[in-house]
Amino acid sequence: MNPNEKRLSYPWDDELPAPGHAIAVADGMRWVRMPLPFALDHINIWLLRDTCDGRDGWTVVDCGVSRPEVRSLWEQVFEQVLEGLPIVRVIVTHMHPDHVGLAHWLCERWQAPLIMSATDYVLARLWSNPQGEGAVGGGNGPLAASFFASHGLTDPEASEQIRQRAGYYPNLVPSMPTSFVRLMHGDSVVIGGREWRSIVGYGHAPEHISLFCDTLGVLISGDMLLPRISTNVSVFNHEPEANPLPLYLNSLKAYDDLPGDTLILPSHGRPFKGLHERISQQHAHHAERLQEVLAACEQPQSAADIVPVLFRRKLDLHQLTFAMGEALAHLHALYFRGELSRSRDAQGIIRFQRQGKG
Repeated sequence: MNPNEKRLSYPWDDELPAPGHAIAVADGMRWVRMPLPFALDHINIWLLRDTCDGRDGWTVVDCGVSRPEVRSLWEQVFEQVLEGLPIVRVIVTHMHPDHVGLAHWLCERWQAPLIMSATDYVLARLWSNPQGEGAVGGGNGPLAASFFASHGLTDPEASEQIRQRAGYYPNLVPSMPTSFVRLMHGDSVVIGGREWRSIVGYGHAPEHISLFCDTLGVLISGDMLLPRISTNVSVFNHEPEANPLPLYLNSLKAYDDLPGDTLILPSHGRPFKGLHERISQQHAHHAERLQEVLAACEQPQSAADIVPVLFRRKLDLHQLTFAMGEALAHLHALYFRGELSRSRDAQGIIRFQRQGKG
């Protein structure tokens, strides 16, 4: 456990749901975990007892990726956790594959509506199309490889592997429901007779939805607040001039008025308390990283040069693509506030340098 984690509290300590089973986390709420084929090897799923349009059942928040082993575990959940009741609604916090991958399967199987933000729904529809264009997340390998090469990732093996990832998103999100119910910031959703307020966040995903229930004192935070790791904030080729880090940090202000003893149910890691402490940690973490990047840019640096400044451990290819995106997010934050200049060198690689240098 790192020092930041020790400043948080974990009501269930190290207890985790067994595969295909659930742990009760609040009145009418259950916690399920599904595996992921990445270094970040799980996603938390939240089941809320509900009644919708006269149907008693469960609302599910997030879905897992579309893989046979995940569908198999869902079948166990249907048998062992749902008490013979159907899923009546599917809520998705955002469009990343681990959250939306099985939305179509769940909605079709249970004839349940999908609820999510409009921006993330449209992008998921677009990127789940194998012919669609997108980012590393969207799956357009050649465009992603070219984009990363322009930012210094020129290793032939890594570039070729990225080019081969053209089917990344549609392999994990093969389809999307053809309709959805839009959720916007400040909207309320009544689940199980309790009001949940929608909180929109930016930077990690285009229009990320978190849900807060004042009656229960519970925040379903999605990926906006995680207990152990910092939320990924990246620039990818589909929006090459993005500046997501200030968007993410500013989004955290929306949680300032929540009670300090709120139970936070994150998408990864364990449920925890320590809301304001964790927000403070996120601000401090990124302030420190920005200073490290600024210091490194005394000499011209590409995003690939910055990756080992921010990540001091060995990275697999999946992690490297997100590390490149994260490095660019920090470089762009400094560039757009005027602390770095930007230029292309003779090889066509974009490099950043501290203003007044060179």
